Amino acid sequence: MFRRTFWFTAGAAAGVWATTKVNRKLKQLTPESLAAQAANKAIETGHRLKDFALDIRDGMAEREAELGEALGLQNDPDAELAPPRRFAVIESHSSYKNDMKTQYNRNEDH
Repeated sequence: MFRRTFWFTAGAAAGVWATTKVNRKLKQLTPESLAAQAANKAIETGHRLKDFALDIRDGMAEREAELGEALGLQNDPDAELAPPRRFAVIESHSSYKNDMKTQYNRNEDH
């Protein structure tokens, strides 16, 4: 008699466990649940991409500092800047025009 009671109880417990397991799985497969899972994965992926981009930015800044140190560059904002080269270009352009005028004059003389 105890054997039958034992197996009956074991079978009922297994049935309840299996039913609970199946119901949980079915709830996970509803459209609302699948949408929520997809949204959570998307948010998680966005956070990972943001962290990756921040790591890349930090690495770039670190490498730029290393290269600046190796090349002897200084980030002193009060340092004098080189004069603009635009004026030199304008001056050379005007002297070029003068040279061209003399060439034309030479050709006209002959």
